[in-house]
This record gives sequence, C-alpha cells and structure tokens, in this order.
Amino acid sequence: MPDEVGSLEASALKRKERLAALREAKSKKKSDGDKKLPTFRSYKPADESLKELALPEADAEEITDKVKEELENEDKGVVMESLDFTNLAPKKPDWDLKRDIAPKLEKLEKRTQKAIAELIRERLKEEDLANAVAAGASVALAEEDDD
Repeated sequence: MPDEVGSLEASALKRKERLAALREAKSKKKSDGDKKLPTFRSYKPADESLKELALPEADAEEITDKVKEELENEDKGVVMESLDFTNLAPKKPDWDLKRDIAPKLEKLEKRTQKAIAELIRERLKEEDLANAVAAGASVALAEEDDD
C-alpha cells in the first residue's frame, strides 16, 4: 500500500510538470503570434501602420441633422413619378409555373389520350359496334362511288 501512494504522488508530480510545460509552450506561441499580427482593441488598431486606415469617429451633429431631415421628409411622402409599374410586374404572373409544369402536362395528356382510346375500344368490343361502324363506312363509300 505505501508503494502505491508513493507512485501516485510521483505520477501527480510528473503530470504537474507536463501541464506547466504545456502552459509555457502555449504562452510562447501566443507571444510569437502577437508579434506577427497587429492587435485591435475596441475596433481601434494598436499598430501605428494601421491607425492610418482607421475610420474617423462619427460626429453626433451630423447624425442628428440627418435624422431631422428624414423626419421632415416623412410627412411629405415619397414621389414616384419616374417609376412605371407596368414594367415591374410580369405580364402573366404564372408564367414560371406553366414553364415548370409543361413537361408533366405533356406526359399526362399522352396518357389521357391513350386511356380514352382504350375505353372507346372496350365499349366497341362490348357492344359490337365495330362491325356496325365498318358496315356504315362501307355503305358510305359505296354511295360516294355511285355519285
């Protein structure tokens, strides 16, 4: 039992040393990274070369003037004489729907025609009208030949 306690203490010390080494390595990486890249604090660059690129702070007077102008113009309303609304709206609002559905409708139309033809054939077979139609057609042809 005493050996286990000693080995646990030794492993804990080794772990502490490894963690300290990792912390030091991490802090070295951060310090190296800080030297390479400029830092920004509150959107203000700390590096002198980047301070030239920073935008000046907005004046409160300019903003209040713009807000006053907008409030005054709000009562007047917006004049839209130059806009032609007929050019904005499509001539047929459902043109895209028709375009997307057209191939499907063609398939359905073909199937519908086949189904109608099949139903007519079935009725003709049931009532044996095919023979009557054929006989009527032959009589009509004979009459046309006589004329």
